[in-house]
Amino acid sequence: MDLSGIKMVVTDMDGTLLNSNHEVSSHFFDLFDELKKRGILFVAASGRQYHSIIDKLEPIKNDIIVIAENGGFAVQNDEILVSTPLNQDAKQEVLTILESVENIHPVLCGSQKAYIRNDSKEFEDKLKEYYTEYELLDNLSEFDGEILKIAIYHHISSEKYIYPSVSHLEGKLKVKVSGENWVDVSSPDAHKGYALQKVQELNNIRPDETMVFGDYNNDLEMLALADFSFAMENAHPNVKKAAKYSTKSNDDFGVESVLQKLLAH
Repeated sequence: MDLSGIKMVVTDMDGTLLNSNHEVSSHFFDLFDELKKRGILFVAASGRQYHSIIDKLEPIKNDIIVIAENGGFAVQNDEILVSTPLNQDAKQEVLTILESVENIHPVLCGSQKAYIRNDSKEFEDKLKEYYTEYELLDNLSEFDGEILKIAIYHHISSEKYIYPSVSHLEGKLKVKVSGENWVDVSSPDAHKGYALQKVQELNNIRPDETMVFGDYNNDLEMLALADFSFAMENAHPNVKKAAKYSTKSNDDFGVESVLQKLLAH
């Protein structure tokens, strides 16, 4: 595997760069310094809110490209590259469907703030890990501001308890099982692949110059845009099937181990 032509490294956050405690390793920041010296761009691509990604990568926030909300929002050098909102009719349709689904928590995700129902303190505590800027509302259906996606949480399994209720929207909307507990519904163009392609074009970087790491179904489109695509050991079977290469788990420094090989060239 010849990594000498890599000009951009792209990594998902939860389950990939972050360990099970949602932490970035100090070793990664050391490796990032070397990437920067070599002029290799770094992209953090996540279903998380923009502010939450920045909080995790605070020491390097001014030197990275951020793809947030599963590709619905992307920023480079304080310039918004991508903003793909969900239209109001689609939002209402999804919220109406979700009214009949038990034990779930919908989140309306704007570019700067998230919005949740004010009826669950337990979920609010969980939300804080992924959304640092949020507001409580009495009724999500009455909110008429711009949103990028609806994220839906189930405390046991998103694939089992949420996805079947919204899967029929596939095609008309982008419906992604984005984690063990999350399903995201967004505009058809609001996915990590769409945003990454924009980033590649703007920076004149080809797939054979791109390295991507991922672990869940919301990473599939961006993995397809890199000749050097890596599935984490802890990845969903779909991701392991789609990626060209594999690496160790997020708790075993899988991203860092490949970056070490990249920087050894």
